[in-house]
Amino acid sequence: MKRVAILISGGGSNMLRLLDSMTGDHPARPVLVGSNDPTAGGLAKASARGVPVFSVDHRDFASRADFEAALLPPLLEAGPDIICLAGFMRILTSDFVRRFEGRILNIHPSLLPKYPGLHTHRRAIEAGDAQAGASVHQVTADLDAGPVLGQARVPVLPNDTSDTLAARVLVQEHRLYPAVLRRFAENDPTPVLLGD
Repeated sequence: MKRVAILISGGGSNMLRLLDSMTGDHPARPVLVGSNDPTAGGLAKASARGVPVFSVDHRDFASRADFEAALLPPLLEAGPDIICLAGFMRILTSDFVRRFEGRILNIHPSLLPKYPGLHTHRRAIEAGDAQAGASVHQVTADLDAGPVLGQARVPVLPNDTSDTLAARVLVQEHRLYPAVLRRFAENDPTPVLLGD
């Protein structure tokens, strides 16, 4: 059984879908949920499901390396086989990524390699794209550049705003991330491809 730690920064809607998926014959179980924000709403939701939680406030540290030095002990103690970033809004250093190389997943709200970084929905609309979506990828030292393990596509509608497009993409994220995690935990390299 694979052990999964999830890192969040906010309400944790993707985290909840991951937690709720890891039951029955699923090859993984959640062992820890952590956040860089002690007020993140997802922490209480995870705790209510019986998952241990912790937080390390990134604002208390002068550098990313110092923040990660505080983030590491609870993670190492939990001994995760897989770390899922689910709305974790901190860029990890290459040293941190190397420590867990090949074991960190992230969900990103664009069809990578398009639109790494922020404001993905606005950028897709401004570019006149016919489709947008989300990707789950392995985390590497380069931002949003690791191998893509799955994608979900939605059409960009003529009257879309960043908010309406984001809401439709989020529905697909909630389907995509659990499906990718399951395959990854089963060592199945087949990409997960979802349409609207």
